[in-house]
Amino acid sequence: MMRRWGLILIALNLCALIVLAFTRPHLMVAPGALTPAHSAITRDCFACHVPFKGVSADRCTACHKVADIGIRSTKGVPLEAGKRRIAFHQSLAQPNCLACHSDHSGPQLVKASQTSFAHELLRPDVRGLCASCHRAPPTALHAQAGSNCAQCHTQKGWKPASFDHAHFFALSGPHNTSCATCHVGGNFSRYTCYSCHEHQPDQIRAKHAEEGIRNIDNCARCHRSGSGEGGERERGGRDDD
Repeated sequence: MMRRWGLILIALNLCALIVLAFTRPHLMVAPGALTPAHSAITRDCFACHVPFKGVSADRCTACHKVADIGIRSTKGVPLEAGKRRIAFHQSLAQPNCLACHSDHSGPQLVKASQTSFAHELLRPDVRGLCASCHRAPPTALHAQAGSNCAQCHTQKGWKPASFDHAHFFALSGPHNTSCATCHVGGNFSRYTCYSCHEHQPDQIRAKHAEEGIRNIDNCARCHRSGSGEGGERERGGRDDD
């Protein structure tokens, strides 16, 4: 008799759990509360989830038109200037919403770390157009550097930048000048010292040959700061390129 009542109690509990899972899914099976913007569909799991398959990007784009993201609301109303976002979703290779977004907050102890944006999600033809999404810092260096961000930065992170000018050539004294003085034509992969100095390559080559120095293509290798004869190399500076 007791065993029979025990089985009945277990069955009733299972039925109650099943009923609650369908009537209160946000309390029974959801990993956390939805974002405030989606609070209206808290109880409608199938607004985003496909049975037995999980969240579908197609259901996201049913409300969030890719062409309007950052420009218009889900109702098609143009966003105010202060609420607009950079419209880069239109340049995604495919609408993989879950690659960056998760609407459930999740329990704090098991909450997954925030997913950062990966540039691999963009179409290959727009990945190098940094200025279409990023604004360079308002510094004198960035003002002269142009839009070729890849000279110093990678798409894995804005910081740390890979370039340290002081390591190659200290911009001090008379050398604290504009980038274009040494990097002619905006080509930062090359430099010249002859934009300012009166001496010419053939004269410098002959002068260095007297000291047994044959390679004068990289002035900064020896003249780290260009402060005088012999430069940093003879004063114990580093001899690497």
